[in-house]
Amino acid sequence: MSYIDDAFDGLKEKLEISSAEQDLAKSRHRLIRDHVKRVWTTTGDFLTGSYDRHTKTKKLKDVDIFIVVDRDGPQGHLADGTGTAAVNALCQVLRTRWPNVTGDDYVALVEYAGEDVASYEIAPVFARAGGGYLMPSGSGWMATDPNIHAEMVTAKNKECGGKFVPFVKMVKGINREAGDPIAPAFLIEVMALELVRPPFGRYRDEIRWFLASAAEQITDDWPDPARLGPDVNGGLSHFDRQQLAATLQGWQHTCEEAILLENAGKERSAVETWKTLFGWRMPRP
Repeated sequence: MSYIDDAFDGLKEKLEISSAEQDLAKSRHRLIRDHVKRVWTTTGDFLTGSYDRHTKTKKLKDVDIFIVVDRDGPQGHLADGTGTAAVNALCQVLRTRWPNVTGDDYVALVEYAGEDVASYEIAPVFARAGGGYLMPSGSGWMATDPNIHAEMVTAKNKECGGKFVPFVKMVKGINREAGDPIAPAFLIEVMALELVRPPFGRYRDEIRWFLASAAEQITDDWPDPARLGPDVNGGLSHFDRQQLAATLQGWQHTCEEAILLENAGKERSAVETWKTLFGWRMPRP
């Protein structure tokens, strides 16, 4: 293996959620779920988001939880009101255990200041006729099905020989190092599901190719993979999308510079160039 291969192996390892982080997240989200179920009548609860799909990168910033409210139970009336009202009702329940709970139009937020796993986003949802769920969305409710998202990621990862999930983490790592210009980061995952094709090559080549393709197509509309909710980038104006395209092109050019250095036999310089994208996440072998 080359010096650069070792660097990318180290990058992959650095992006993995540690067992300590996993254990902490598990204990916290179980505590939250059990607390809500003692007060509300529910038909289920489960993890969702990038944490559940294993595409979350270090540091583990947040964990997403769906609480499925029983329509025939005491809280069933929440389905007839606004999504924000349902979130506020959930916040009241959570504040009996965590005083500083906040909420927005979509989720309630439980935060543990100063800990490795800092926050938990909890959405009160209802089962949707025809499949999937209805989750809060301001004055209304938004259809979604995170289980479909998870199945798509699992299938793509298998097609790519187990390299798709680490690849997504790497691109998300670039985004986080740059201050998260691509928001939501879920957009990266959605675009990768469409643009990445097997057979999967070297990580550095796949990253370069993906960034080039994403730069050309990020101005397009990118639908919810389950085809239930709004476009993933629906909240971005055309100007915002053009700005992101320019950002992706800049990242692409850095990748190309690193690969040219590698091809010239300047592997240490190549790794230093990659580090401008990944920061501390890429170690020096």
